[in-house]
Amino acid sequence: MNLFRNFKSVTRTCYGRGTFAKLGEILEPHRVPHEGPAPDVERGTFLVFVVDHYFEDKTEFIRRIPAGPDDELVFIDSREEPTTELIDGLRDDILKRRGLPAGIVGIGGGSTMDVAKAGALMFTNEGSSVQYQGLNLIKRPGIYHCGVPTISGTGAEVSMTAVLTGPVKKLGLKCDWTIFDQIVLDPDLIATVPTDQWFYTGMDTYIHSVEAITGTKKNTFAEAYSEKSLEMCREVFLRRERSDPKSDELLMVASYMGGLSLTYSEVGVCHALSYGLGKVLHIHHCIANCIAFDKLEDVYGEYVHEFKTMVKERGVHLPQGLAKEWSEETIDAMAEVAYNLPHMWDHAFGPDWEKVLDRERIKGWYRRM
Repeated sequence: MNLFRNFKSVTRTCYGRGTFAKLGEILEPHRVPHEGPAPDVERGTFLVFVVDHYFEDKTEFIRRIPAGPDDELVFIDSREEPTTELIDGLRDDILKRRGLPAGIVGIGGGSTMDVAKAGALMFTNEGSSVQYQGLNLIKRPGIYHCGVPTISGTGAEVSMTAVLTGPVKKLGLKCDWTIFDQIVLDPDLIATVPTDQWFYTGMDTYIHSVEAITGTKKNTFAEAYSEKSLEMCREVFLRRERSDPKSDELLMVASYMGGLSLTYSEVGVCHALSYGLGKVLHIHHCIANCIAFDKLEDVYGEYVHEFKTMVKERGVHLPQGLAKEWSEETIDAMAEVAYNLPHMWDHAFGPDWEKVLDRERIKGWYRRM
């Protein structure tokens, strides 16, 4: 299927061990005053650093962040996925106290990078981020934004989506302006990630790649990135020791390619179910994907069998029997969230997806979990 997509990619990418030490040098040119979103609005010279709360007590790491005395350093609780309320509050607080920043830098996992991307947009767009959840609803370009992943798998570093949970739905701010102006990919930063979290997040890129090439919107571009990403995931999770430094390099690039595979494709059944788990039960995205994918043999066949082999090979704990504790009201609510993601179902089953999918089938998948 041919689709017209004139996509934008990350403007600049810095990759390699030790490149985090170059972050200050990379950011310095963006501290100069320049015009804001309107002729009478000037951006300041300070930067906002949003950092995963995991590093809050990691003094040595914090010292390495090139935040000057005039910059804002904000720790983001990544145990909860980012919300529209969080983004609006962050924007309003800084604008009131400091005015418009020169830029925003996200250092952490996918949630932290989504905060940076969404925050960059909301500094220049009025109202609540709730009204911009969807495709191409943002009115103005955001401020300069840079992403530094400290865990790999979500693909947030290259994605044109900043996923937010709002009062009604979980959906991204999605447009060309969401994409980072700069990313810094340093494999040294993911070396100490706990094994379970390393696995769950790494599986996000595996699942991205599977969904990208098993739906109706795929093309050769998506297949090229997906197949290479899957190849690297297999190398990391089936053939190499966790302590092998090459594993981190492979996983970081696999995450990048898994994210790009979606530029010319889309996610499918697993992500739709994951959104229901996240919105209703607040289960973090990456583990929610794993919980759902584990029960989707009827959709993804051999890929699910390979996933199960990876789980066993790594000795990772994957929650089972969760549905026994869920009420019918909970399952109904999750199914409603999932059903109302037509772009994912369209990719998974084609434009006539409503002929093969209804809420009862979705509930059946949830009951397996």
